[in-house]
Amino acid sequence: MCHLRDCSVCECPEHEFPEPFKRPFSRGLPSDDFVCQEGKAEAAVDRTIDTKALRGWIETDNPWTNDDETDNADMTYVNLLLNPERYTGYIGPSARRIWDAIYTENCPKLYCADPSGEFCQEEKILYKLISGLHSSISIHIAADYLLDEAKHLWGQNLTLMYDRVLRYPDRISNLYFTFLFVLRAVTKAADYLEQAEYDTGNPEEDLKTKSLMTQLLYSPKVQAACPLPFDEAKLWKCQRGPELKQQIQRQFKNISALMDCVGCEKCRLWGKLQVLGLGTALKILLSVNGQENLVQTLQRNEVNALMSLLHQLSESIKFVHEMGPTYPRPLPRLLARVFGKR
Repeated sequence: MCHLRDCSVCECPEHEFPEPFKRPFSRGLPSDDFVCQEGKAEAAVDRTIDTKALRGWIETDNPWTNDDETDNADMTYVNLLLNPERYTGYIGPSARRIWDAIYTENCPKLYCADPSGEFCQEEKILYKLISGLHSSISIHIAADYLLDEAKHLWGQNLTLMYDRVLRYPDRISNLYFTFLFVLRAVTKAADYLEQAEYDTGNPEEDLKTKSLMTQLLYSPKVQAACPLPFDEAKLWKCQRGPELKQQIQRQFKNISALMDCVGCEKCRLWGKLQVLGLGTALKILLSVNGQENLVQTLQRNEVNALMSLLHQLSESIKFVHEMGPTYPRPLPRLLARVFGKR
């Protein structure tokens, strides 16, 4: 689908599909073990899903995202380990237009009608979340960069990482903000995530998944470092709070729709995945119009996206922490302030 080799997505061959996700079919799929065909017709996969695969998972659309998450007809399976978030060659005006639209159309300065004339913190939440996600994406691109195309040599582009993220204290701060926001959503949904049915037809892997999830949700280190990563109860106290919440929801939904405009297939994959993860965090933490207990309506894809986003943000923060001592500029001081508070 893409003209750039490193921009294409390799779909999973049939034997990698979790058995419970499939619906019995008469013809069956070809038995060939296809490797990545970069969008060729023979890489097509069966996209149907057995109703048994949704056992224990409720089908309901995420009110924060544009896609119809209950429509499985156009879904396909992708192994993210074979399609890492990294440099793809997707640069220039097309890529800039997406980010420009995200910021200018959906992250304007919002003002609460507070009698004191002060801005309430809610007005900056969406901008900080998107900025933090943007910083994380930039870090992953720089951390796994095509250094020499002729030799197909990959490695870290520290100059790019510094120019795009590390030299800007606010971008690093927003990265931490987004991480703590998502971490709070995961911890708030702990009871549900612990009991969810992780059924892929591989008992050994399913047991390991459940064990790892429990270790994460109840990690003493995480609970000691961030007993309350983000306090959503303090939000929406200003005069326009409820109205502002609905406005933020509409804006984030539009950002979700913009992900379909990304011209690079692999960038679109990671963009849509992480926006769904962020939308899931928003769904858990910020209900709208009296909607409560939305954590009980999480779907399989939402949980996948939420945990994947938490992982990507964690990796980005790890890179920032490791690179801090390398730069004698404001970064080490900022890291000292951040870690001093946490």
